Amino acid sequence: MSAADLSVYQGANRNPFNYSKVEQLSRDSVTPWLTLAEMRDQVNLYGDTSQDDYLSQLEVGVRQYIEDYLGMPIFPIQYRVYYDAGSLYGVPLSLDLPAVSQNFYANQSGVSVKAVKYWNASNVLTTVPAANYYYDQSGDKVIVTTLPTDISTDRTSPVFCDYTVVANPIADYPVIKQAGLMLLTHWYNIRTSVAEKIMRDVPFSFHALLRAYKPLVL
Repeated sequence: MSAADLSVYQGANRNPFNYSKVEQLSRDSVTPWLTLAEMRDQVNLYGDTSQDDYLSQLEVGVRQYIEDYLGMPIFPIQYRVYYDAGSLYGVPLSLDLPAVSQNFYANQSGVSVKAVKYWNASNVLTTVPAANYYYDQSGDKVIVTTLPTDISTDRTSPVFCDYTVVANPIADYPVIKQAGLMLLTHWYNIRTSVAEKIMRDVPFSFHALLRAYKPLVL
């Protein structure tokens, strides 16, 4: 199949991605992932609760660091993606999603689409019926089967999609939790951004534990 033939299916906008802007709407910074008991034992406090507040603060940073490193949310994250006029051609319409959860389970979708909306020619925000779009897991994009004909030409990015990247099962993997506890220990012991001594990574430590779970995307 030639490149020209392929463009019939994928469109000329498939690389680079066709969104113009992305916002993170919501990210859980409250729900604990590592338990206080696990963290106390890891840093040798063993029942001493005097530093529970500090450990809880570190735990949020540890969890979000791992989520960002792997591109796999331990707790759901909500996004809003905007698309400009240059992206809005072709039927069906493909809306690329910039952040998705790489899921090892083929029967589980990494994305839940909440809404697709657009500003119409009268600059009224309009919701696309859910029956008119679906999430294509193989291409990490939302396919809009019926293209609205009254999209505003006055706005830079008249179409947007709200979606949630769902929690990934890796949250319960012992090796992932061990990496989290290892990073927690490092942050607990090193409480400044500088150190008097030259410090080096321990071979086969945090990144080595996580590397096998970091998706390779070509």
